Amino acid sequence: MNRNQVKGTMKDVAGKAQEKFGKAVGSTDHQVKGLAKQGEGKVQKKVGDVQKAVKDAEHDTERAERHERHH
Repeated sequence: MNRNQVKGTMKDVAGKAQEKFGKAVGSTDHQVKGLAKQGEGKVQKKVGDVQKAVKDAEHDTERAERHERHH
């Protein structure tokens, strides 16, 4: 996992905890902030997923090019 995947997952989990806390104490403010944090986390994780996919594709291309040069 890359940095954005890790941080995004952490924000999502923290947001879920904050939302549940808000529900438990009857705080709409905490619930809304928790939902917003979850959204931020999901977006950041998706950014990390795309970064990883691009990096993996670059590595695959480099490997294929090296393989073609040797054959």
